[in-house]
Amino acid sequence: MASPVSVGSASVEYEVVDVFAPRAFAGNPLAVVFDADALTTGQCQALANEFALSETSFLCAPTEPGASYRVRIFTPFAELPFAGHPSVGAAHTLVRTGRLAAGTLHQECGAGVLPIEVTGDGATLTGGRPTLEDGPDPAALAEALGLSAADVVGLPAHVAGCGLPFAFLAVHPDVVDRAAPDPAALAAFGVGEGVSVLSWDGSTAYARVFANDLRWGEDPATGSAALGAGVWLVATGLVAPDGTSSYTVRQGEAMGRPSVLSCTVTADGGRATAATVSGAVVPVASGRIRVP
Repeated sequence: MASPVSVGSASVEYEVVDVFAPRAFAGNPLAVVFDADALTTGQCQALANEFALSETSFLCAPTEPGASYRVRIFTPFAELPFAGHPSVGAAHTLVRTGRLAAGTLHQECGAGVLPIEVTGDGATLTGGRPTLEDGPDPAALAEALGLSAADVVGLPAHVAGCGLPFAFLAVHPDVVDRAAPDPAALAAFGVGEGVSVLSWDGSTAYARVFANDLRWGEDPATGSAALGAGVWLVATGLVAPDGTSSYTVRQGEAMGRPSVLSCTVTADGGRATAATVSGAVVPVASGRIRVP
């Protein structure tokens, strides 16, 4: 029997991979669509909605000098200039499938041309320019997340990022899993791309991330938020004000998709100057999908 996508219709090849995943069916699933240059924005959006994952990466030929490839990143609802797990997953998939050689790739996206170091198991992404802004009152932000002022630990809820900004709300360890966002209340704060609710033990953040571009749904692994966490850690004095510090983000456990994001942040005089995030990528599916 002929495949439905081969009868009178164009199709594109895709893979689904789990990113920041210690095993298959963990981490954050990502659809990677190859040879997407001819797809319109509307077609990309329709395909991302069909995959119904937090993000889909569409791979295209580069247009900027020095870039290895170009990626367009879509949630089911909107296009993003940059995101972490779509970048790590796309780069590793290009290498694993033999389209590009392992080593340092240069990804062209809405945040510029960013270096990604690809190895056999995964990839390391260097974020864009660190940004830091004042955030909302932590007690008020906690209330919008179904928590109370007693649940926060007295640190500022800065809005920080390296391509996409997130607010960071530090709470006691036993509180993280109780967070239950009120989408309307969170939207009123205007806190960038979302909120990371996290606890910190000196080397590891246990985090849950609620993303605006997912209509305040929860994301199982968020590379851009992990990068921003480094900027926030420096700003709040939780890591060294100078030099490079390593930290880990655990995420997705409350969703049954445990994720591990290994990160570094480099600081100078108490301000972050660069951050990286790395993790494993595990392939789980492949096929062809009809072009809308």
